[in-house]
Amino acid sequence: MRSSRAAYPLTWRIMDALERLAALVWPSSFRAGLPYLMLLPALVLVGLLVLGLIQMGDASLRVLDTSTFLMSETYTLANYQRVVSESFFTTVAGRSLMGAVIVTLATLILAFPYAYLMVRTPSSGLRKFLLVALFLPFFIGQVVRAYGWLIILGNQGMVNEALGLVGVAPMRLLYNYPAVLFGLVQYMLPFAVLMLAPALTAIPAELEAAAASLGAGWVRTFRHIVLPLARPGLVGAGLVVVTLSLTDFAVPAILGGGTQDFIANAIYDQFFRTSDQGLGATLCLMLVAVGSLLVGVVFMLFGAGTLAMSGERK
Repeated sequence: MRSSRAAYPLTWRIMDALERLAALVWPSSFRAGLPYLMLLPALVLVGLLVLGLIQMGDASLRVLDTSTFLMSETYTLANYQRVVSESFFTTVAGRSLMGAVIVTLATLILAFPYAYLMVRTPSSGLRKFLLVALFLPFFIGQVVRAYGWLIILGNQGMVNEALGLVGVAPMRLLYNYPAVLFGLVQYMLPFAVLMLAPALTAIPAELEAAAASLGAGWVRTFRHIVLPLARPGLVGAGLVVVTLSLTDFAVPAILGGGTQDFIANAIYDQFFRTSDQGLGATLCLMLVAVGSLLVGVVFMLFGAGTLAMSGERK
């Protein structure tokens, strides 16, 4: 230590001066509040979110006057009654909820073997390839990817051209419900893999080897060891995928062609096409309520998974 001071006397003097300055600017009595100060930006963001929800709640209780295009001054539940009674909104809500569930199940089925192979493969080359293939879609925006599927699945796209080479007539692969679900699964797959990989990494490979040495086949090992221990990752991945799918806008708009709208598309139409802020706010609040209820049910049934703050597995 002394040799270091002799070799760099000016550096040590500067460091000592900085320490004294820090002690003057930030006394030790204030250091206990440093963690709370670091939480301040997050609290501000949460406060802005709550403020926005309050404003939406106020707007949802006002009806648009079509003669003046101004919101009414009196409060009413007409917007909520309209959302519940009109078949268009109930159809869009049902389509969104069903699509989110289907996309979540399909994504988890596809993501689990991908994450398992990426974690368990002994080949470093294959692991690197799987990692690159996993992160590569994040460098391409969702809208760009959706338009890419228009080129691939269009009437004159690559798939129909390949079918034509084998004598199959062109098929309508776009602007329908399966196309929207397909696009959402492709978009959500990397998110699910990223949530599953840590949970699978935490499972010791020795447990699977021990089960095999005791005569358990791969199916029994997967059912009784891998799947139960990976449940926190499955729950976390499922929650992320279902919430993102339920609120997605770009894929239903592009691959659905305006005929397979989700709730987010209906909200956009009310705010920016019909200028009915009250009805748009009502749809927003109902989307938040449905998503929160769905997440709450999953928490009660399966626990918080890898999203739990305490790390406790239920």
